[in-house]
Amino acid sequence: MNDHPSRPIPSHGRRRLLQTTAALGAVGMTAPWWAPLASAQEADLAPYRSAKINWRQVEGETISVAVIPASYFDNLGSLLPQFEALTGIKVRMEKVPPGQIRQKATLDLSSRTATYGTHAADPMYYPLYVANKWVDPLDKYLNDPSLTDPAWFRYDDILKAWREADSIGGKPYGIPYDGEVTVQVYRKDLYAAKGLKPATTLDELVANAKALNDPGNRMYGLALRGFAGAGQNMYIYPSLLHGFGGSWFKGKELVVNTPEAVAALDWYVSTLTQYAPPAVRNWNWPDIADAFSQGTLGCYIDAHSSAAVLNNPEKSKVVGKIAYARWPKGPKDKCVSSIWNWGFPINAALSEKAKKATWLFISWATSAETQARTSWKFAGPAKRSGINRLSLWKSAEFAEAMKGAGDNFIQAALESLEQDTDVEWRPRVPQWPAIGETMATGIQAALVGQKKPKEALDEAQNRIAQIMKG
Repeated sequence: MNDHPSRPIPSHGRRRLLQTTAALGAVGMTAPWWAPLASAQEADLAPYRSAKINWRQVEGETISVAVIPASYFDNLGSLLPQFEALTGIKVRMEKVPPGQIRQKATLDLSSRTATYGTHAADPMYYPLYVANKWVDPLDKYLNDPSLTDPAWFRYDDILKAWREADSIGGKPYGIPYDGEVTVQVYRKDLYAAKGLKPATTLDELVANAKALNDPGNRMYGLALRGFAGAGQNMYIYPSLLHGFGGSWFKGKELVVNTPEAVAALDWYVSTLTQYAPPAVRNWNWPDIADAFSQGTLGCYIDAHSSAAVLNNPEKSKVVGKIAYARWPKGPKDKCVSSIWNWGFPINAALSEKAKKATWLFISWATSAETQARTSWKFAGPAKRSGINRLSLWKSAEFAEAMKGAGDNFIQAALESLEQDTDVEWRPRVPQWPAIGETMATGIQAALVGQKKPKEALDEAQNRIAQIMKG
């Protein structure tokens, strides 16, 4: 989804806990309630202490972590006192808006200022990071028995699609923390009334949209985000490209104006023009989720995590009327879902002690226990749906927590993650930031009718050829 609605990490809870801890230190062992509280803290830390590593091997270190303002990082931030009690490492968590975190991280890494030990990393930036040796390969941390207990951490339990997205040349450079997969979201009540089934092909998707489309009564058949951005319309278009049998490369050359690419963009433009709200060309995913939740859309395709917006009882009019299915196949019988995750790399400019402290933070944050504590075990209302582990996705507890999301929610997301993902769904090259923006501009020019699809892609090809030459 790339860019998410935000809300600040609540500091009052953490401040209260730290104040309480300080007070306990002042009164010492004389207080009659000290022992049970200490036991409770020990119980909190016990699942981590079962790992056969020394969590306190670099105690006294301080690291800074940059994240975006989003509930799934809020949840993690609320647990930081547990990590600090476990390790003796202090963590400063800085919130940076999605539009700025990539630039701030790139500046920090390229200048080797080592401001951030790690950050919420865009998986499309790893080729740039790795080409410049700005981040460490993480296999050396995963394979170091003093830092990782493989039986406890279970790296292979992390969803394969996200692991691959955060790896280059078979080596991991980031560990996924939270992610998503793109699915078909539809109004099961409207589909039932018209005798429709969720689309398995793009042709069926268009037929369903046509059957539901009734602009005079503020009902539109389908929406796909059209807003220009490397993580916006270029989050949707690549799946269409692959569905039409296209790919990004001819040999080693990046080519974006093939016949398959033009056909995919033609379909994108034509379908949105006929069946989507007129403003959709400038809509991001929250705009689409909001329209669907207000009952003005029959179907859309976007990240599974937008279910949280659709099921907000204070704002949504469609709670209980939602169902999910996989991306429909294109004319070449190929189904490729957009995938995304925020992962944590290690800044190569850090000292060795700071690198170890950062790895301990990453392994704690991405562990099965912390993933559960920030999802169904979380005390607040935001139960994360982007947990990183297959075992947790298949757990009864997660199923219970997600039961209100809508019909087929977990199954559609899991099937998509296991069957429809392709790590090369966008061109993974160091020049991605410029390429992504160039493609996004061309796609939107076609969507708003400024240029024909072929003209837009021909212009993008000329610019990209220059970018690739450097």
